[in-house]
Amino acid sequence: MRNQTPKEIQISLTDDEALVLFEFLSRFSETDSLTIEDQAEERILWNLCCDLESVLVEPFKEDYANILAQARQNIRDKFER
Repeated sequence: MRNQTPKEIQISLTDDEALVLFEFLSRFSETDSLTIEDQAEERILWNLCCDLESVLVEPFKEDYANILAQARQNIRDKFER
């Protein structure tokens, strides 16, 4: 079971990275489709994954699947549970 007090993780983005990520997420919000329209979007996602790998320990734990399932449950909108 995860700690009840969530830890905060901060990720830094340049102005360009933030703009590209904003466009990617906005497009998804409008279309419900996760499509890469430019290699810069792919690069931003790779960079975010690397940043998260450097601060998260959970993906390397034996019970990662359970930890992930609980995290998803914690984050879901209440009406989706």
